[in-house]
Amino acid sequence: MLMSPYQITVLVVTLILISGCVYGDDHHRSTDRASAGVYSKAKLKQSITEDAAYWNQIGQQLLLNELAKKRINSQAKNIILFLGDGMSISTVTAARIYKGQKAGKMGEEEELYFDRFPYAALSKTYCTDIQVADSACTATAYLCGIKTDVVTLGLDANVEYKNCTTQMDPTIQVDSVMTWAQAGNKATGIVTTTRVTHATPAGAYAHSANRDWEDDYAQSFDGVDSNTCDDIAEQLFLNSPGKNLKVILGGGRAYLTPTTMKDPETNEAGRRRDGKYLIGQWVTDHPNGKYVTTRDELINLNVSESDFLLGLFSPSHMEYFLESRGANNPTLEEMTRTAIQMLQKDANGYVLLVEGGRIDQAHHDGRAKLALEEAFQFDLAVAIALNLTNPADTLIIVTADHSHTLSINGYPERGNDILGLVGYAASDLKPYTTLSYANGPGYINSFDGAERLDLTNIDTTSDSFLQPAMVPLATESHGGDDVAIFALGPQAHLFQGVYEQHYIAHVMGYAACIGPGFTFCNDPANLPQTTSLPPSSSSRIGLDLTFTLSLWSITPYYNKDTDRIIV
Repeated sequence: MLMSPYQITVLVVTLILISGCVYGDDHHRSTDRASAGVYSKAKLKQSITEDAAYWNQIGQQLLLNELAKKRINSQAKNIILFLGDGMSISTVTAARIYKGQKAGKMGEEEELYFDRFPYAALSKTYCTDIQVADSACTATAYLCGIKTDVVTLGLDANVEYKNCTTQMDPTIQVDSVMTWAQAGNKATGIVTTTRVTHATPAGAYAHSANRDWEDDYAQSFDGVDSNTCDDIAEQLFLNSPGKNLKVILGGGRAYLTPTTMKDPETNEAGRRRDGKYLIGQWVTDHPNGKYVTTRDELINLNVSESDFLLGLFSPSHMEYFLESRGANNPTLEEMTRTAIQMLQKDANGYVLLVEGGRIDQAHHDGRAKLALEEAFQFDLAVAIALNLTNPADTLIIVTADHSHTLSINGYPERGNDILGLVGYAASDLKPYTTLSYANGPGYINSFDGAERLDLTNIDTTSDSFLQPAMVPLATESHGGDDVAIFALGPQAHLFQGVYEQHYIAHVMGYAACIGPGFTFCNDPANLPQTTSLPPSSSSRIGLDLTFTLSLWSITPYYNKDTDRIIV
């Protein structure tokens, strides 16, 4: 029987794999809170001969993989957007090495699960008024499809910071992909390790002139009348699309609880001065829903018995993974698993946002080890999504909102501990760390007076160590460099270049046939062969599509020579 070129390619790749040219265990997924350290660096070096034949085999394997790549040019039934908050490209690289070293490998040769996605691109993260963005204006970009001012959510650049009147102006409010999905009869959900009212998840449902207005108490500091201007928590639980989300998992109980009530975990009073118990309101509004507060309750949940799920596992942000031993918290992987299982019950498909939010906050704290562990946990969440979904109908996007100032520097030898010292002294005869920040609280580990601090006897791999920083700041800042986009599934091939960040929302709308813009379902190039376009001497496509795109002042043309749309 004759074999197709694709089958031949797959056969060749398989033979190469069998021959042993691929190194390491690609499916190591330990969630052990301690680093593994199974093999010594010397043993690893002895077990592999990295000669020309070795690298040529790997190069040929990569080439064959690329040649075998097939576009999935169909509608996406489901979309999962994984957002690693603050997951800069340097964070991705360091997390990859960290993951490998946890598994006892040299580290550099390791792969994150999303490293293997077939398509990748870069995203430009600046916002309309700022060069180095925050998580609010970026959330508006990748979730709502427009760029806007820093620290604002779900509003265009006509918003006035801290002006509640502009927040309530419907002419500057913009809808998110969650609104688009719900209008298309799809299920929706958000999962985060931060408060569910924090900037990234809030971008999915809120319109706010200040991202900090998470509850009425926060609004009071700016003199805002909470009776006329809904805070972010109220918008989540009382307004659309928030109240229609079928899954909400994360932290932030205190922001939903009045001061007259105590938290079940900490026994501390809630924050709300208006007396509203929004959790109780959610329970009343969703009689067929389930509210959980612990890992045990989430793990033991029977998803077939509930149509809605609210899980709040901490009064504020969920604990860092490495500091969560005393908390009965689910991992991001476990929350993602349950969220997908809940949403998969919807026959029309779903849109899910999953945020690894504490990557960013660990960077702000100057604690690189915690940031890398959070990124590792984020990678495990991506892995469970791959296990539970079909790439033929599910578009998975992994990206970040903005960068950080983390750098991987010096000339450490292969396999050097990513959290350790470079291995030789600087010109002042003192060692330095491979990872450092441009600014932040780690300045205390950089200089002692006019002299640089000697780290020779300091454990730079401890959970509490602050990576050295050049400029003293109470909290390390974001970075302005581009971030990566990784994509797999239907229409993933639309990510192959350098894009404005708000393009991500437009791809999601196109792929899933939701939202007000140009979609796969109204692209004439995707119509059945028996369907002909309306005759026109100018080759302009049908009026319906032109009308749809007029919201963004786009006039598309159908190019008969290439059989494609030109915008």
